[in-house]
Amino acid sequence: MKVSFLRALIATPALLGLGFVVAPTALANAPSDAVLSEVSAYESDSESQVTSVSQLSDVQPTDWAFQALQNLIARYGCIAGYPDGTYRGFTALSRYEFAAGLNACLNNITANLDQIQLNQQDIATLNRLQQQFEDDLADLRGRVDSLEARTAELEANQFSTTTKLSGEVLFVPAFSIAEDDDAFDDEAIFGYRARLNFDTSFTGEDRLRTRLEAEELIDFSGDQLGFQAGGDSDGSFELDDLIYSFPLGPVEFVVGANGLDIDNDYSNSISPLDSSGSGAISEFADPRQYEQAFPGSGAGLGASIGLIDNDDIGLSLDVGYVADDPSSPEAEEGLFNGDYAASAQLTFTSGLVDAGVMYSNSYAGSADEFDQGVYDLDDIGATEANTVGAQVNFKIADIFEIGGGIAYSDFDPSGGEDNFEMWSYQGTIAVNDLINDGDLLGILVGVPSYTRDLEGQTDDTALLAEVFYRYRLSNNIDITPAVIVNTDPFNENDNDATVIGAIRTRFRF
Repeated sequence: MKVSFLRALIATPALLGLGFVVAPTALANAPSDAVLSEVSAYESDSESQVTSVSQLSDVQPTDWAFQALQNLIARYGCIAGYPDGTYRGFTALSRYEFAAGLNACLNNITANLDQIQLNQQDIATLNRLQQQFEDDLADLRGRVDSLEARTAELEANQFSTTTKLSGEVLFVPAFSIAEDDDAFDDEAIFGYRARLNFDTSFTGEDRLRTRLEAEELIDFSGDQLGFQAGGDSDGSFELDDLIYSFPLGPVEFVVGANGLDIDNDYSNSISPLDSSGSGAISEFADPRQYEQAFPGSGAGLGASIGLIDNDDIGLSLDVGYVADDPSSPEAEEGLFNGDYAASAQLTFTSGLVDAGVMYSNSYAGSADEFDQGVYDLDDIGATEANTVGAQVNFKIADIFEIGGGIAYSDFDPSGGEDNFEMWSYQGTIAVNDLINDGDLLGILVGVPSYTRDLEGQTDDTALLAEVFYRYRLSNNIDITPAVIVNTDPFNENDNDATVIGAIRTRFRF
């Protein structure tokens, strides 16, 4: 009889408590150190076992459960308090505390089984409960076994324990219209870009990104800036990014062996339209201070130093150095003796406004390496450039955003040519979630890079504008129709306006 009672007693609270100890959500969450400490003390401290309800300082005779606690202590010695002499009856019970309390209760019953006095009514009740929950217990046991089998299969076939694979594919059909202009023909293209990102974490806070990319999205001849996602790898996958980021105290470091850029990788561009996959289609969406005097992405080091970091306001100093082609030891091609850009940016973020002010010093063996897409700089040799830029974005009710930026660069050729200056500015509007969550209406307008200082070059100024709408079809697919207008391609008033229509479809997995 006593053995039967013990089995019933073990089965009954286990059945009643299975929701606390084997729910899938419980298996996914680890206890905090504080909880483990309390449970350990609760379960193992010999003095926590009480022999009278009066030993629990926070249990009063007026409490609705007082009689139940008194019976459990008097008849079964089955209540354990916390080491501080409290029971904490009004505190939420964690699964770990339930397990510890159940274990303490069963240990006491097993040790004092001969002294426990039972009546027939108690035994009948326990047997009835055991029979009533028998089918439920069998069902739950089967479900747990199935979960364990599925978990084991996933672990055995997972891609990696440290690396997450994600991908993005863009389809971009587009056409260009340049009416009554012999310089450009009407054109139509169908371009694409495919990316595979391997994100590896060794500590849970760091990330090693290895990105493979294949693209074939050629710029139109009448478009001086081109597409953000533009490029041509002849359909072959190439190593696009090899970048490692990790925190060290308040500083987030970034080390790049390939593909490191002065914006986004360690500085915030501020603009809500600058993503090449989900933002504007035109390259003009990337603020010009990061492009106007930048010889190209490559290898280097960056750091974002958190000066203020709380839920409402952030302030950081972002610094970095990028060498365009550091893999060659030849003269003017190394890590420190070739093309480079060194930058610093003070970035402010908040719920209402984000802003950044940046400065960069850069060098290129030929001014054409800065490649503004507007002017012919082939004849200008080695050039140093100093750039100052600012970007701001106001956020209104998480729906409407308005902002813009300005960029100024001073170029200093070393071959005897005169210095020349270059300017650009833009405005941005973003309207979020118009139809679906995740939708984005974007408007981009401004003046691409121009100068008044180069002899033999036009003094005209173009105006470039883009309107697009990113429509979210599902969590993994969105489609973005866009219209891009350039009033005076290549800053030449004699060129008629170029109009580009494009429809970008993005697939994510």
